[in-house]
Amino acid sequence: MLLLPPLLASVGGGMTIPRMLPAAAAAARYFRPVISCYRGVVHSSADACRFIFPRLSSSMYSRRPQDFSEGLSGRGCEDVSAVGGHAASARAWDCNDPWTTESRFRAPVAGPWGESAAAAAATPPPAAPGTAGVAAPENAAGSSDQLNRFAGFGIGLASLFTENVLAHPCIVFRRQCQVNYHANNYHLTPFTVVNIMYNFSKTQGLKGLWKGMGSTFIVQGIALGTEGVISEFARLPREVSHKWSPKQIVGHVVLKGLTCAVAMPFYSASLIETVQSEIIRDNPGIFDCVKEGVCRLVGMGVPHSKRLLPLGVLIFPTVLHGVLHYIISAIIQKLILFFLRRKASHQCPADASSSIQTVLDAYFPELIAAFVANLCADVLVYPLETVLHRLHIQGTRTIIDNTDHGYEVLPINTQYEGMKDCINVIKKEEGIFGFYKGFGAVLVQYTLHAAVLQITRIIYSTWLQNTT
Repeated sequence: MLLLPPLLASVGGGMTIPRMLPAAAAAARYFRPVISCYRGVVHSSADACRFIFPRLSSSMYSRRPQDFSEGLSGRGCEDVSAVGGHAASARAWDCNDPWTTESRFRAPVAGPWGESAAAAAATPPPAAPGTAGVAAPENAAGSSDQLNRFAGFGIGLASLFTENVLAHPCIVFRRQCQVNYHANNYHLTPFTVVNIMYNFSKTQGLKGLWKGMGSTFIVQGIALGTEGVISEFARLPREVSHKWSPKQIVGHVVLKGLTCAVAMPFYSASLIETVQSEIIRDNPGIFDCVKEGVCRLVGMGVPHSKRLLPLGVLIFPTVLHGVLHYIISAIIQKLILFFLRRKASHQCPADASSSIQTVLDAYFPELIAAFVANLCADVLVYPLETVLHRLHIQGTRTIIDNTDHGYEVLPINTQYEGMKDCINVIKKEEGIFGFYKGFGAVLVQYTLHAAVLQITRIIYSTWLQNTT
């Protein structure tokens, strides 16, 4: 406080801004030792906290990956070095959970003064006089590392955009076909799907193909937060390490089931938004699915018909579908990733393309494994998904589009008593292929996803060749 009077006196004396600059510079020189001392106290206090509370401090370390490739490599059980030289166990970062699809791309961890750790690591120190030739390779390596990080971010972002945004019209059409028991055209192939979707866009506009997309993201966020809260309070593992045990596997599966059960009312409200015809409904708010989910949970809100199934009847098929989809996708993804990495270890690329191939092998095996795993899981649980969606829609007075030609609307007036009755009725009235209504939309969805992955791979390899 003793250093402030000269500066305050100069300001009070009516000094202009150019005349204040020398005084401000002098004050900065005075305060620099104080700031340095404050930094030392902060770092000393942080080290003392780590020594006194080792468990608390280790849990406070950020476990977010610095970039896309590090997030992919974080699936192992190796120990990574945390800030300050303390070791923290790496978490198997599963980014393909069907109920908890959290973002793969997070900002780099900020340092104690707000600076980016990744940027600080990538920025080379200033070279001493006469060592410019020695620092040149380090600068080139740093720029190449930044380029690879940016490329990995772009590749993963393209995959996420395709999976959650570009493919959403296919998800909408697929769900409408699943709940439409009136339909004569089952749309088992992708050739009939495109024509009906085009008719929808003509009658309802392009926004009709992306209806309910906001609610799907909200449900994913609710599931993600629910899983984190349950994992912390119930001590259930969110990931399964390589050194797994039967108790850990059971606890992990129980956590996924509880997450599905808690998110079920909001999933039901989101499903209604995606299949409801755009012709007869008002523009819903982005948080309407939360309101509708809470109202259905407490039994209030818009009155439904007597055919509405209670949530207790819907818990078993919802949890069964979510857990089966997760188990199937996780097992297939691990197997495919094992074979891809084993195949890559036996290949020896030429020297001219070795660096490019190494970078490609760092990014694409995980994406390919996740793509194939989700495709296989969707195909295997598709009949159960059809039953689940019909049970959720029953009694909600939902009006859907006519999926036979795309120009009319139809009401949903089913009277299923439960999961078993729904299976028997579909098998009797619609046949085995009735469980696969709208399956052509799945083929269109994953064909589009595969095309985006391949185009991204070609663009990235060409760009890398030109920059290296």
